[in-house]
Amino acid sequence: MGKITGFLEFDRKVESYAPVEERVKNYKEFTQALPEKELKEQGARCMDCGIPFCHSGCPLGNLIPDFNDAVYKGKWDKAAHILHATNNFPEFTGRLCPAPCEEACVLGINEDPVTIENIEKNIVETAFEKGWVVPEVPETRTGKKVAVVGSGPAGLAAAQQLNRAGHLVTVFERDEKPGGLLRYGIPDFKMEKHIIDRRLKVLEDEGIEFKCGVHVGNDITGEQLKSDFDAIVLCGGATIRRNLPIEGSDLKGVVQAMDFLPQNNRRVDGVTEFDNEILATDKNIVVIGGGDTGSDCIGTSFRQGAKSVSNFEIMPMGTADRPENQPWPFWPMRLRTSSSHKEGAERFFSISTKRFVGDSDGNLTGLITSEVEWVKKPGQSMTLKEVEGTDKEWKCEMALLALGFTGSETTIADQLGIQADARTNIKATETNYMTNVPGIFAAGDQRRGQSLIVWAISEGRQAAYHVDTYLMGESELPLKGEGDLPRV
Repeated sequence: MGKITGFLEFDRKVESYAPVEERVKNYKEFTQALPEKELKEQGARCMDCGIPFCHSGCPLGNLIPDFNDAVYKGKWDKAAHILHATNNFPEFTGRLCPAPCEEACVLGINEDPVTIENIEKNIVETAFEKGWVVPEVPETRTGKKVAVVGSGPAGLAAAQQLNRAGHLVTVFERDEKPGGLLRYGIPDFKMEKHIIDRRLKVLEDEGIEFKCGVHVGNDITGEQLKSDFDAIVLCGGATIRRNLPIEGSDLKGVVQAMDFLPQNNRRVDGVTEFDNEILATDKNIVVIGGGDTGSDCIGTSFRQGAKSVSNFEIMPMGTADRPENQPWPFWPMRLRTSSSHKEGAERFFSISTKRFVGDSDGNLTGLITSEVEWVKKPGQSMTLKEVEGTDKEWKCEMALLALGFTGSETTIADQLGIQADARTNIKATETNYMTNVPGIFAAGDQRRGQSLIVWAISEGRQAAYHVDTYLMGESELPLKGEGDLPRV
């Protein structure tokens, strides 16, 4: 590495945030970039560790030490070149990934890990600023046509890789604009949507066709798609929301997070009329669910002018350090505090919602909870036990259910006879990502279940390799961790 003693000389530094009282007034991104000198120093912290365990933490197999070294040396064009070799959309992952690579960083064993995610974001932003991100139009076309269903990160990655192989790619999206949950799930304060549009322009210039407002399985049947294309890649995501089947769950004010968040994203995008407007303004909000979606609901509620925001998590409060049973380099289940949590939310752990309370008009007015504990018996799984005498009533005019997803919609799978598992995820192994129907492949959350953005992009890339092999007999597309080092 360029700075062998860098990890001894420089402390970890990350981007700072705009003050809470300023950032909650709008939906703009609010991180404040580090100066270039400090970014180079952060790159210098990457150790000459011999075996880069960060690779094992990254589903994409990003060449992390290589681009860190290039950043330290000020070779931003080389860093962008290396980064794009394995990651189609580092501007997405650099903002949204929980960074399992950092948890696997060798330096993280006894010090703060390298700021890999932030370095990644700054590499790609520099590349766009300098004009290094240009369309890669294939020199020849194969004449083969591929349909990609779903325009989230898995679908977009599959589409770009297949287009690079020379195939004619059409992406079908049921929403009015491409992006999937990147556009209609992730709040703008985490990623403004011009970031998506900037990349989509590149994809379109490369020759990828997007057809939006088309719900495959309804507007066009699976059989039509099968007859019009030589291969199909299903990347529709995990879309079936988990419910909370308790008394009062049908009250007005009990709202799914994935009704609340997409509506607000459309509002920020300029849509002014909704059939059922959902707003947190002047309400006591309870967000049920402690993951990223719950955090997104918290930040959005504050920006809408909520009176108060509380966050309920049924699991115990995590520890600040790694639990003993989750050693390095594995991903640890520890306490994570997001920027939205820091905006004023009260967090409650080991708490279970027992029933919702409403008025005579069917409006939510409160909810009843109890404290719970997780009991471990030898040879058995953890079981949930209610703590007697801990019932409590909370004032609440809106409860947002951020409980994750249980599977994917199966309309097209049913039409084409595609096998699914018990959770309605489409069956397709990592051997070739093909379903039981020849020529139809699956990738991303629709195949593996709800997961991370890096897994979605990785799956899209891997599926593209196997689709190309199916169509052509062999493929020159890279597999995980391989890079043909294309132009950026």
